[in-house]
Amino acid sequence: MSHPVDTDVSAVRTFIGQHRAAFLDDLAEWLRIPSVSAQPDHAPDVRRSADWLAAKLEETGFPVAEVWPTDGAPAVYAEWPSDDPEAPTVLVYGHHDVQPAAVEDGWDSDPFEPVVRGNRLYARGAADDKGQVFFHTLGVRAHLAATGRTAPAVHLKLLIEGEEESSSPHFRALVEAHAERLAADAVIVSDTGMWSEDTPTVCTGMRGLAECEIRLSGPDQDIHSGSFGGAVPNPATVAARLVAALHDEHARVAVPGFYDGVVELTDRERELFAELPFDEERWLRTARSHAASGETGHTTLERVWARPTAEVNGIGGGYQGPGSKTIIPATAFVKLSFRLVAGQDPDQVEKAVRAWAADQVPAGIRYEIAFSPATRPCLTPLDHPALQSVVRAMGRAFEGPVRFTREGGSGPAADLQEVLGAPVLFLGISVPSDGWHAPNEKVELDLLLKGVETTAYLWGDLAANWRRAP
Repeated sequence: MSHPVDTDVSAVRTFIGQHRAAFLDDLAEWLRIPSVSAQPDHAPDVRRSADWLAAKLEETGFPVAEVWPTDGAPAVYAEWPSDDPEAPTVLVYGHHDVQPAAVEDGWDSDPFEPVVRGNRLYARGAADDKGQVFFHTLGVRAHLAATGRTAPAVHLKLLIEGEEESSSPHFRALVEAHAERLAADAVIVSDTGMWSEDTPTVCTGMRGLAECEIRLSGPDQDIHSGSFGGAVPNPATVAARLVAALHDEHARVAVPGFYDGVVELTDRERELFAELPFDEERWLRTARSHAASGETGHTTLERVWARPTAEVNGIGGGYQGPGSKTIIPATAFVKLSFRLVAGQDPDQVEKAVRAWAADQVPAGIRYEIAFSPATRPCLTPLDHPALQSVVRAMGRAFEGPVRFTREGGSGPAADLQEVLGAPVLFLGISVPSDGWHAPNEKVELDLLLKGVETTAYLWGDLAANWRRAP
């Protein structure tokens, strides 16, 4: 029995095949620019990377392509309005800066001289994030070629920052300063990945992050534990008690008020997580760990994706050298981080932790608690029409079902959601073996081109199935 031919798919794939070589040549040229935002010596390279991308976006067809300065590294903004005034507006986010890399770190080749081995492209930034940013350039061209349009079916905007690998210190201020121009109905984040090569997935949420350091002071100097021990409070003991008090016997965070507002997983979401081919033993090997642990009543995937956590990142105080030194130390410290999920307010969490610490620290111990700037969580409901467009577009490209994940980590996407008031959707094709931040980072070329293909279908699907709210 013959099957009808999807002419859009055929046209898109033909166009991508015809332009594959030129696309990869251009990407390799961009990857040769060592845009390492964390190293001041590479600041000119980060600027050169931004200039290169802006010029390439103009060449692609974007009528607006600008380099936006910040107090740190520059970002790139581009805009291509649809010829349909009622079309939704979509903002694509990514970053053009990369992690440091050098051959002596363990690379098999120069990290800034891209090389293809088999069907893989190796270079710093190949997956994180230049490759995933750049597939949008060929994707929009394939969209136009397949539909005969002269402008995208949506009002298309791009914001590609230059400091993501340095914790995005100026990103929120940039978004706030340009909020009017960045206004969008939905944000597409292409700085993420899939479950595996043969299990395409869409991420629906990312946890937030709050971090603090608690510094404890007791005696004005180290004192003799024989002369004074048992009679004055010990800062190192208090630090240990703080850590011990952080969780209850069920591994739940024991800070009063910590879970206020938490959006619980639905039964359907738990079912979808359970559908993924998760191998806990393999996961433990990746984690270099020997047993799974965490909040009672939740699976490992639920714990790392959808539950809030508190972790001890560092604890110290007292004598650290060889042998013994029988003292009561003058100071100690604890470093804590809290991963937050949808519904949690970082400001409220900070207040709760401060109140908890005040109750835990005994008289005779002075303490200071300092919080770093927080990152808010973000979550897109499974039934959101824009998310469904992403799922359909990816399903067409991969010719199969698309499953759902979340990200356990944190990123600047939440700033876009909060400032712009738009839902955040994740579209990435990277897989765990790509080695983000590691030696020999690579991208699978077949998957990279599937990213191109997905975006070629996405803009038309969004325009057809989701109109901008009046």
